[in-house]
Amino acid sequence: MRVTTRTGSSPLPPTRRAAGLFAALALGAALLAGCSSEGASTDCGLDACTVTFDRGVDAKANILGIEAKLIGAQGDQVTVEVAGEQVSLTMGQQAAEVGGFAVTLDSVTDQEVKIRVARNAGG
Repeated sequence: MRVTTRTGSSPLPPTRRAAGLFAALALGAALLAGCSSEGASTDCGLDACTVTFDRGVDAKANILGIEAKLIGAQGDQVTVEVAGEQVSLTMGQQAAEVGGFAVTLDSVTDQEVKIRVARNAGG
């Protein structure tokens, strides 16, 4: 009987290579988004996220390395906590500066509150 020992590794079959590439891409996308939420949904890019909070629940989201939380809403004014700082936002106002982020109120309804959180260019 003859035993052959190979040095180096044999190439992976194309299906295993494709599966590994797909898994790496999925993991990369998840890390890039870096979002999680409770009572909210997020839509994130590299430097900005839109967070839609459900009203009437303890709604929060972890985005861009910080937490955003809905504190309260009344009429067209909402209070949110972003990066540990509370800020009141009104429909139509310019972005509020909070901990190196620009926060704006996109919409308020009876069911949800939508804000946009973006990294400041210098922060």
